[in-house]
Amino acid sequence: MSEREVVLEVADLKVEFDTYGGIVHAVRGVSFQVRQGETLAIVGESGCGKSVTLQSIMGLIPMPPGRITSGSAVYRGQDLIHNKYIDGRDIRGSAIGMVFQDPMTSLNPTMTIGDQIAETLQVHRGFSKSQALARAVELIAMVRIPDAAKRASQYPFEFSGGMLQRSMIAMSLACEPSILIADEPTTALDVTIQAQILDLLMDLQKEKGMAIVLITHDLGVVARMADDVMVMYAGEVVESGSIDDVFYRGAHPYTMGLRAAMPSRELGARQRLTPIDGSPPDLFSPPSGCGYFARCPQAMRMCQAQHPYLMSVGKAHHSRCWLQHPDSTRQVPGLSIPHLGAAAVQS
Repeated sequence: MSEREVVLEVADLKVEFDTYGGIVHAVRGVSFQVRQGETLAIVGESGCGKSVTLQSIMGLIPMPPGRITSGSAVYRGQDLIHNKYIDGRDIRGSAIGMVFQDPMTSLNPTMTIGDQIAETLQVHRGFSKSQALARAVELIAMVRIPDAAKRASQYPFEFSGGMLQRSMIAMSLACEPSILIADEPTTALDVTIQAQILDLLMDLQKEKGMAIVLITHDLGVVARMADDVMVMYAGEVVESGSIDDVFYRGAHPYTMGLRAAMPSRELGARQRLTPIDGSPPDLFSPPSGCGYFARCPQAMRMCQAQHPYLMSVGKAHHSRCWLQHPDSTRQVPGLSIPHLGAAAVQS
């Protein structure tokens, strides 16, 4: 099978914010690729730079105080950092759609759901109001909201959390984008609705052939949806690879820590979860060595002084850890979780 087309390639992206307390180095040299029809999951705890990475590419961070200091983001030959328009159209919402983390605050409470979806089509596709409203009803039905015509005329306060999230997905898909960015799409939803939203995204991906960039801290969601995984910590990529590489052949101690802190039925009812002690480093003054040094159970003296680079662990598997250096005599201890992904995805 031939390798799928790369639709988005980000290289050495660095983002900073000017604040009263100093400069926050929020994203520090992030690189990744997104392939057509596949799902890339970006994983990490809050504050690691996941959302800022994608929002900066989309031009959604305020500048100032934010700024992109270096790097590139290329969508099918188009540099997104310097040009957000292709053929006179804003790429945001047309070629790249985005589902935001909290639909309650992302939707306009003074407009009906149908009007908000229709507005996207009028702005990006030049539809008339009647054409856009008719298409909005079709999109609402496509995301499996019953009685779509009636729901299109209702306001956000009349929708449940799951229906609001489906409405956001309908809006993001209105212009049939090549890439869908889903920022914590299951936050604050109960597990049953979470499963329905994930199934919906996977079905739509198969139907439309679009790529998905999934931003999450939930490894269960990752196991269910991802083809490739990028683990971020302190504004950097600390591990990247296929879902099997990261889940079953994890190479970075932070990845191991995330796995150990994840509940699984296969561990048994009395198995204690292992938290990651400590806190992430202060990004006002990032450490000169490894960002995970202060919390790492495998830390070595050189980890504090020398900043690690991404080292190759396998064909497309990389880890930012000195334990993976060819001269290292130590290894990252694995976890005895034979089917973590399978256990994690059960609803």
